[in-house]
Amino acid sequence: MEMEQQNFNSFPIDKLLDWYEKNKRDLPWRNTKNAYHIWLSEVILQQTRVKQGLPYYEKFVENYPTIQNLAQATESEVLRLWQGLGYYSRARNMHKTAQEIVEKLEGKIPDNYKNLLQLKGIGKYTAAAIASFGFNENVAVLDGNVYRVLSRFFGIETDIASPKAEKEFREIAQNILPKNEKSNPFNQAMMEFGALQCTPQSPDCLFCPLETECKALAKGKVNELPFKSKKMKIKERFFNYFIFEYQHKISLKVRNEKDIWEGLYDFYLIENKEILNNEQLKNIDFIENYTKNIHHISKIYTHILTHQRIYVCFFHIHINEKEEKLLTEKVQFYDKNEVENLPKPILLANYFKEFYK
Repeated sequence: MEMEQQNFNSFPIDKLLDWYEKNKRDLPWRNTKNAYHIWLSEVILQQTRVKQGLPYYEKFVENYPTIQNLAQATESEVLRLWQGLGYYSRARNMHKTAQEIVEKLEGKIPDNYKNLLQLKGIGKYTAAAIASFGFNENVAVLDGNVYRVLSRFFGIETDIASPKAEKEFREIAQNILPKNEKSNPFNQAMMEFGALQCTPQSPDCLFCPLETECKALAKGKVNELPFKSKKMKIKERFFNYFIFEYQHKISLKVRNEKDIWEGLYDFYLIENKEILNNEQLKNIDFIENYTKNIHHISKIYTHILTHQRIYVCFFHIHINEKEEKLLTEKVQFYDKNEVENLPKPILLANYFKEFYK
């Protein structure tokens, strides 16, 4: 949908900024110009609510107060601190980018949008956020909240899942951005307005400061915008986990597959089209040798991710010695304290605490 220039000029910047001053949340990353801390917050808050992300931000700042501290940490340590936040590729990419900045840029985060984009682990949204909030560059920040505000206010019906949407919305966001000292708070205000006022479901339009100028409200399309055609397909997976127990130690292995939970520790896994029963186990290579030693089978747990639904069952197996078969499968044995300190998917971490308490 083509937008006329006068529509850009009509956006009520001062109304939005007044609303922001009265309603903004007091968040630690808003009270700093430390580009590293701002970067941490933006990575942590991607696809994560502020309430959930805040404790993680505080933990990372406490454990890795500088980008050098983060770069020097091991990937396992970073993943352990990230445990429970999900989307673990964010943590791995952040760690690698920190190492790149320390090794190639003497630990100095680039101070502008263009150079930030040159870093492998930083995309358009994060680069704009760091440039705007850390260095006051006049660049628009475009996240899901901003998409929603723009779509509703201007009545834009472009499919936000379409290839052209990102360019169209970015041009609009950049056009309405005040090119002065207001650009930083304006970006913050747009994101906060989408998070608190112009919410995805049941926004409080009656008390919205922009309600007289909102095209979606005038056309009765608030609940229809932004429009997104693609429905995410949910993939179902079945994880059969085998926990080998030997002299009060249990087995784990690093998950190296280019898949969910890469770099985390989990138990010996057989992924199947279903959760295996006792008869099926007798016909599974490698596991068939241990079926007589199974002493506990858990209930079936359901773990829901954005695009996957995972059904999980845990099989506990006693063994009398560290068999060569297990060692060749890269399984290692750890005592309970060691297991606690290893990075694990939150489902496994919770199960471990419950079963071995």
